[in-house]
Amino acid sequence: MSGLSISRRGLLAGASALGTTAALSACGAKTGTGTSSAPGAKADTTGDTVKVGLLNSLSGTMAISEVTVHNALLLAVKEINAAGGVLGKKLKPISQDGASDWPTFAEKAEALITDDKVVATFGCWTSASRKAVKPVFERYKSLLFYPVQYEGLEQSPYIFYIGATTNQQIVPALDYLKKQGLTRLYLVGSDYVFPRTANKIIKAYAEAQGMKVVGEDYAPLGSTEFSTIVNKVKDAGADAVFNTLNGDSNVAFFKEYKSAGLSAKSLPVLSVSIAEEEVKSIGTQYLEGQLTAWNYYETTPGAANTKFVEAYQAAYGKDKPTSDPMEAAYISVHLWKEMVEKAGSFDVAKVKKVSGGIELDAPEGKVTVDGATQHVYKTARIGRIGSDGLIQEVWNSGKPIEPDPYLKGYDWAAGLS
Repeated sequence: MSGLSISRRGLLAGASALGTTAALSACGAKTGTGTSSAPGAKADTTGDTVKVGLLNSLSGTMAISEVTVHNALLLAVKEINAAGGVLGKKLKPISQDGASDWPTFAEKAEALITDDKVVATFGCWTSASRKAVKPVFERYKSLLFYPVQYEGLEQSPYIFYIGATTNQQIVPALDYLKKQGLTRLYLVGSDYVFPRTANKIIKAYAEAQGMKVVGEDYAPLGSTEFSTIVNKVKDAGADAVFNTLNGDSNVAFFKEYKSAGLSAKSLPVLSVSIAEEEVKSIGTQYLEGQLTAWNYYETTPGAANTKFVEAYQAAYGKDKPTSDPMEAAYISVHLWKEMVEKAGSFDVAKVKKVSGGIELDAPEGKVTVDGATQHVYKTARIGRIGSDGLIQEVWNSGKPIEPDPYLKGYDWAAGLS
C-alpha cells in the first residue's frame, strides 16, 4: 500500500511546517490567531450538489492507515446521498492526497476551500498534518472534521475533533496498566508532535501515580530501523511498552520485537495507533496478545456496528476490517449532516452554533458533541489482539467520557498546556 520510508523532503518540510505552526497551536492555544485578512470561505451551495473535501494520505508512509479512512468517508457520503442528501442537496466528494507530507496537506486544504469551494472537509491523521492545516481552516473560517485520537492540549473554532482526546484514551490506558501492576514503562514513539506531547503527559501521570518511565526513544516517521531501540527496551527492566509509533514504522518495530525474543507474554506493548487495518498489514504472528487503546473495535457489540461492518465489507470486500479511525471518520460525516440539518443551513457559524448536544447512535456506541470544546463524548476501550487479527475488548469505561482536552480535571496535569 505504501513504501516503508517517507521522503527526506517530506521530513524536512514537515519540520519546517511544524516550526511555523507551533507558535499558533502546539502550546495549547485555544483558538486560532487568524492573522490573515483573508475573508471567510465562500462555499458553493447554489446548485443541486455541494462539495465536501476528503483530505487523506493516499500515498507515502501513512497510507497504511489513511486509505481505509478515506474509504470510510466515501461510504458515509454514499449512504447520505442514498437517503436524499443534506438539505435536499447531494454531496460530491472531492479527494485530495496529503501524501504523508505536512506542507502538502496545507496546500491541498487551501485548494479544497478556495478552488473547490467545499462546504466542509474531513480528514488528516497525524497531529503534524492537523497542525499544518489548522491555520488554513482558521484563516478561511472553514470547517475540518478530524477523525483520529490525538494528544489533546488544543482547541480550534474551526475543527471538530471526532477521535479521542487524551482523557478518553491515554489516561484510561495508563489507569489500566497500573491496575494490572505494569508500572515500569518504556516509551517508544515516532518523532513528531503527537508522541512527544503524549509522552510528556504520560511522564506527568507516572510521577503522580507512583509509576516509573525507565526509557524513552523516538524514531523518524517512516523509519524501518529498530534494532537499537528494541535492544534498549529489552535491557531496561520495563513491565510494559507504551507505543506511540505511527504508520508503517510499526511493521519494522514489531518484527524486530519478535526477533529479539520479546512477546506480549514477556513484555506487553500497549499501542494507541494500531487498529485492525494495521494488524493485518503487520501480521498477527507479530502482534498476538498485545494491547491497544481505542474507543471502537470491529468486535464492538451493537446493531449500529453490525450495520456499519456489513456495509463497509459489502463496499470494499468481506476480508476488509473496520477500525477506530475509520469509524470516527464515518460518523464525522453523519454528525456534520445532523448539524447542518439542525441549523437549516450550510453556513459555518450557524452549524457551529447548533453543534452542542448533537447525538448519534454510532457503531462505537452513543456519541454526543460537546459544543464548548467541539470534541465528542466517547467510551474508552482496551483491547487485546487475537490470532484472527481481530481485537477483543478486555475493559471499557462503562459510559461515554466527557472530553477534557486540556486535562483540567487532573491536578497532575497542571502546567502541561
